[in-house]
Order: sequence, then structure tokens, then C-alpha cells
Amino acid sequence: METLLNYENPAKNIKLNQMKYQIKITKTEDSAISKMDFNHLPFGKFYSDHMFVADYINGQWTNLEIRPLAPIPMHPGNMAIHYGQSIFEGMKASRDAEGHPLLFRPEMHAKRINKSAKRMCMPEIPEELFLEAVHTLVRLEKAWIPPQKGSALYIRPFMFATDETIGVKPSDTYKFIVFVMPVGPYYTNPVKLLAQDKYVRAVVGGVGEAKAAGNYAASLLPAAMAKNEGYDQVMWLDGVHKKFIQEVGTMNIFFVIGDEIVTPNLDGAILAGITRDSILILLRGKGYKVTERQISIDEVVQAYDEGKLMEVFGTGTAAVVAPVNEIRYKDHIMNINPDNFKIGPMIYETINGLRNCTIEDKFGWIVPA
Repeated sequence: METLLNYENPAKNIKLNQMKYQIKITKTEDSAISKMDFNHLPFGKFYSDHMFVADYINGQWTNLEIRPLAPIPMHPGNMAIHYGQSIFEGMKASRDAEGHPLLFRPEMHAKRINKSAKRMCMPEIPEELFLEAVHTLVRLEKAWIPPQKGSALYIRPFMFATDETIGVKPSDTYKFIVFVMPVGPYYTNPVKLLAQDKYVRAVVGGVGEAKAAGNYAASLLPAAMAKNEGYDQVMWLDGVHKKFIQEVGTMNIFFVIGDEIVTPNLDGAILAGITRDSILILLRGKGYKVTERQISIDEVVQAYDEGKLMEVFGTGTAAVVAPVNEIRYKDHIMNINPDNFKIGPMIYETINGLRNCTIEDKFGWIVPA
């Protein structure tokens, strides 16, 4: 199959040419890759051989190193445990037909982790350092990128406080780590959603738009309750009126109502998904009517009752595009048949085609690692 990425184009490789940090690399003497079955990959269970580690001390990032994956020693007074200064990103690496490792819009993740850091009163990571850490680790671990359709190398950069102090204040020291994992699809079947009208995920002015660990901890009880009722995820409503749809537990969400594609607007309480942004650009480029606005659960119920709710799908780095086949809100149960979906599957194939270079990248989103 033809590869459509031009590796000789210097604009595509600018981040490689600008690498300026000295990263010490210590390779493992006992790789685990021979034990991997890439044909049977759950999501989030297996790790590659190495991780990147850096320390924030005296206002600078230092001790830059890639070393064998290992547990992190931690004092019981670690401030991240007690006061929650912990943020992360989720990225994926893919490969083309020739086996070259590829990243999808990595600079957007560098920007977003710093946005999260600012909100959580943590130091920013220089974008060049973030990108160099990711590039270098992915190149080292490229053999771990699964070739199967729907699989990828999941990249988890994260930062947490490391002061050993009991007292509510920002930490003075931090650790930044990146590890990678070969993963299969996050969802293997269409998703069933339960609209949550008691608990809330976030409010405007809170930390909902930060990719902070505590956001996910707060979602666990409602998610467990939804699963007990036979649903895969919670669909969150706004924290004030409990009326306007925000997002799903692991994804942003899109609705196709008649000829309009609607996704909730970013209001400060919704995570600014990079897959979400990419899909908006793709859909608008293809001439679809796409709207970012408030959308109430009542509007969705009405659209369903009138036969105008054509598709519902979630989007995110892990899930890419996940079709939704059922939504329940109070006594209303809405069943949608994904076999009739056209837009969601088209976007899924487009994103994956860009990631493996079988579709031409006209946006400059695909960056060789």
C-alpha cells in the first residue's frame, strides 16, 4: 500500500531538527517484547520496556533520562497523594506500511498539558522538552507499535507533585514521566450511555477543562452506578441546570440531528479534545453543517421522538470514534442503530487513514517520530 507521507519534506521533520535537550538513555537488558501477543491486546494492560523521567527542582527541569520501566519510589507524605496535583495526557503513535513511527498532532498535547498545569498551579513543561521526550521514547519503542487495524501505541505523559510535606500549598518539586503501551481498541462494541442527572462532572470555573487526575476519580462512582444498570458510560449534564450535555466519561460527544452535526461548545467545564478539534476541522472541510453550541438533553429526546436523531458518537484519543447505540435519560430510552451511521464511520476511517498514511495529510497533523 502506498505511503502518502513525504519523509524528505523538512517541514514535516522540523521538531526532529530542533531537538536540543540531552536525554540520557539506559536500555533494558531484558526486553519483554517477545512475550507480547499483538493479536490479543486489551487496552491499558501491557507496558513497553522503557519510560522517560524528568525532575522539576529549583525552577528547572533536570535529570532527563529514558530508563527501563520500573516502579516509582514515593514518600508517604507525597503531596500529590494528599492534595491532588496530578495531570496527564493521552496520545497515540501509529506506523505506516514501511514501519515508520508516526505521531498525530503532538504539539497540541504539549500545549494542553501546560494548560492543565497552569490551572492546577503546576510548572509548565517546555513544549520542546515534551516533544523531544515523546519523540525519543517512541523511536526507541517503535517495535512495540502494533500493526493491527484499530491498535496503536498509547502514550501517557503525566506530571505530579513530589514535595514531602503535609500542608495545603503548591508543591515546589515535580516529576514528569512518559511511558507507552501497545493497545487494542478502547471500545470493541457500540456504547450505551446513561445521562446523569444527580452527580456532576464539572462546573464553569472549576477544573473540568484540565486533564487532572481528580476529575476522573470524581467520575468513578456515577460510572460504577451506570455499569450496574447495564450502561458503559455516563453522559454528563451541566452542573447548574442539569440540563445541557457536556461530555461522556471518556470522550467528547457528537449528535447528528437532521442535517446538523452538533457538539457541546467549550465553556470551561468541558475537556478540549484534540480528536474533537480534528473532527470539527475534517467535517467542515467536507462541507457538513457543524455547530458548537449548548445542546440540552430535552432537545435530544425531542429529536429522537421526531425521528431526527440520526447518529450519536463519542470521540477521543483512546476511543477515536465510538458509536452510541443507546441513551437513557430518566424514563426515556433512545435506541439508535449504528448500522445506519454514515458520518461516524467515515470520520473513524479518515482519522485512522491519516494516522497510517493511507490518506493524504493535508493538514500537517502527522509527524514522523
